[in-house]
Amino acid sequence: MTRVLAIDLGGTNLRAALHTGDIGALAPQAREPAPGTLAAFAARVLALAVAGEAKALGLAVPGLTEGSVCRWTPNLPWLDGVDIQALFPDLRVAVGNDAQIALLAEAAEGSAKDVSDAILLAIGTGIGSAVLANGRIVAGAQGGACSFGWACADAEDQGDERSGWLERVASGRALDALASQVGLANGGELIASARAGQPAALTAVEETARRLGAALAGAVGLLDPGVILVSGGLADALDVIAPPLLAALRRQVPPHLRGIELKPGKFGSRAGLVGAALAGQAGSGWRQIR
Repeated sequence: MTRVLAIDLGGTNLRAALHTGDIGALAPQAREPAPGTLAAFAARVLALAVAGEAKALGLAVPGLTEGSVCRWTPNLPWLDGVDIQALFPDLRVAVGNDAQIALLAEAAEGSAKDVSDAILLAIGTGIGSAVLANGRIVAGAQGGACSFGWACADAEDQGDERSGWLERVASGRALDALASQVGLANGGELIASARAGQPAALTAVEETARRLGAALAGAVGLLDPGVILVSGGLADALDVIAPPLLAALRRQVPPHLRGIELKPGKFGSRAGLVGAALAGQAGSGWRQIR
């Protein structure tokens, strides 16, 4: 098979691996700070490609993409407007939003392998999301379909230029803020305290989960997914988050949709890298899974 350089590019870190055939064994071969300029990024990717004798590149980025063009990457503005295929003309390129790329991994080889329709929520510092509909990952007219971090269940919210309502009230960043209000260091400590039954922590976590559930109810009603996958930091907290989230969601959907399952993705933090490898292998048609 064609040797694929897989890159999961985040706002702060770059992870890379060489895919040579066994997707189950794929593991990061490089983990380093994200480049600070386009020139540094191009030089690093070319060095990795040459070292691995790669002929294809699969790239996950934390922003909007359209074809091989990065349209809007808030934490890496030097990527905005860059055509990745033009940047690397000697490589076959597949590029996509990191949540969509992660869903590719789960739909092709992971926790959504046996369903035609699914929602993925990547809840970490922010909220990334993607949708599988009838075996295809939905892109939208400008590459930004299904951005649930921008969902709103508060008619009085005034909005924000960089973050949607749901991301502001239910992401890892929001949990960190809630933790500080009850004397804890971060969202991880808040989850641990809630798990231990500490009342103030339980109240904060349950309110966050109810907001997630209320916003997700609209998506479930619209899309009728077979499963909702959770990746990112909150995937490890589903024992605490899932009960109030699902209770809030089920109140807002009709009976035939209330059986929706919420579960963690199979690949965890590796989903972006695995998906990038699969995208690079598939080429520009990577969104069509089955």
